[in-house]
Amino acid sequence: MNFLKNILSTIVALIIFSLAALFIGIGVLSAITASEKFVVEPNSVLHLKFNKPITELEVDNPLEEFGAFGGQSSSIGLVELKEAINNAATDDNIKGIYLDLNYFMGGMASLEEVRAVLQQFKDSGKFIYAYAEYFSEGGYYLASIADKVFLNPEGEVELNGLSANVTFFQGTLEKFGVEAQIFRVGEYKSAVEPFLRKDLSKENELQLNELLNDMNANMLKSISKSRHMEFTKLKDISDKMKVREADDAITHGLVDELLYEDQVLELLNEAANEDINLVKYGNYKSSFSNYKSSKNKIAVIVASGDIVMGRGEDGNVGGTKFAKLIRDARLDNSVKAIVVRVNSPGGAYLASDVMWREIDLASKSKPVIASMSDYAASGGYYLAMSCDTIVAQPNTITGSIGIFGMLFNFDEFLEQRLGITHDEVKTGEFSSIINVTRSLTDSEKEIIQKSLEKNYDTFISKAAEGRGMSKEDLLVVASGRVWTGNQALEKGLVDILGSYQDAIDIAADKAGVTDDYKLKYYPEPKPFIEKLMEDFGAETRASFVKNDIGDLYPYLQKVKDLKKLQGSQARVPFEIEIN
Repeated sequence: MNFLKNILSTIVALIIFSLAALFIGIGVLSAITASEKFVVEPNSVLHLKFNKPITELEVDNPLEEFGAFGGQSSSIGLVELKEAINNAATDDNIKGIYLDLNYFMGGMASLEEVRAVLQQFKDSGKFIYAYAEYFSEGGYYLASIADKVFLNPEGEVELNGLSANVTFFQGTLEKFGVEAQIFRVGEYKSAVEPFLRKDLSKENELQLNELLNDMNANMLKSISKSRHMEFTKLKDISDKMKVREADDAITHGLVDELLYEDQVLELLNEAANEDINLVKYGNYKSSFSNYKSSKNKIAVIVASGDIVMGRGEDGNVGGTKFAKLIRDARLDNSVKAIVVRVNSPGGAYLASDVMWREIDLASKSKPVIASMSDYAASGGYYLAMSCDTIVAQPNTITGSIGIFGMLFNFDEFLEQRLGITHDEVKTGEFSSIINVTRSLTDSEKEIIQKSLEKNYDTFISKAAEGRGMSKEDLLVVASGRVWTGNQALEKGLVDILGSYQDAIDIAADKAGVTDDYKLKYYPEPKPFIEKLMEDFGAETRASFVKNDIGDLYPYLQKVKDLKKLQGSQARVPFEIEIN
């Protein structure tokens, strides 16, 4: 037996040693690679291949190809991408940009940010060519900014409008004998509808229709301007899906030529008047530095993901952690202004309020500007409402000023399906108010509902104060109603429509440091090896689960996400992705 134990111990030790050696080797290699500056040759074209999701800050994982052993998936950071494009506009060695758009994974506001910086690149006098074998709706929206748009001869362009598909779980709950006990304030607060209904309520259908129509109109207006087409003609093409084949895209003026990629590369050579060098985005990033030496800092604090209690993890906004970042920036005399970058559909109400307090305190001592990304709704809006100025994109999803709570009763399921029963003793009438093995009493329901109504009143009062509105006026645009940035501007919920950079410019101007400041982004990324070790176990488990259940994995995630819905929630009812 001892012999077998020794053999097993030796094998385990070898595995650990091998992994440690691998991680150390990767760390050394990464450090060496990071220190090497890529040299851009004359007559180069920046090759932007959108084969990774767009996130607020970049995630660079060289081990991603190893699957479960690779840790968090890589992404293209919006900040880093815009810096690269801006630098390319003034780089004499860069003649143009080649947009490779077979994929695009990003939200509508992120799309607007990238599109705007590409327009600035064009304004510098350099060319942009775009190509894809298949243009998704979002991919074509981005491609339409280019001087020339090329499509594979057998390819397709998807331009048929936007849609939203909502999944409902009431039927599932009925089949399993699970009772959803729902509490909410606001007729438009529809985040709980999937557990109450089997279809959309009239209120939710109304807000979704108006939201999608406004987003779609904004997108079509931008395309019509870039492609020099009449808006009404383009809308008719989209509404009736008139572009169904590659030839249709030519007929209706959506693309310039049907070409294979090798032919597009030949045209790039012609545009540059000689053979070009394609420079990958990853390489180009290391060819320049935007470091600025200044004693004045503008802190850009990024709140991206669901809002949760405590410190949170990568991919969400931990109330305690984020509040500390704001507090540190407030107390740091070298920080002259703060930009709160919000890309969150909301989450835990109490965590949102904890962060609001620190933002409100900071706004009393230095300029604090909110920059809204794809989502800044519900709890996400809570973070923005006490800032000096709120900047949103036209297609930002915001508002959703409302609150809900939810508690499931599994009593029937446990008894009928598993034979498990429960009984209880308690010292007080409400000692077991949070209980998943029985229905709430009327008195218990009243306590929870009144608590939510109090929270909602606090939300309304603080929003009204932040926006300089009366509570009565604020209530008209609240009730959980979701708005686009365009609509929110009309309703007084945001101050201006603009970009990430616009928010930074406003912060610098208000702080009086327009020509002398440097940006500092928070939270700071962890060293690669540290991050890899943290993610190793979780990613491995997730990979095994995905392999086991395949296409059902997204539904498992929805069930898992129910754990986030404990306590009062200020959360947007849906997420919209443009494909």
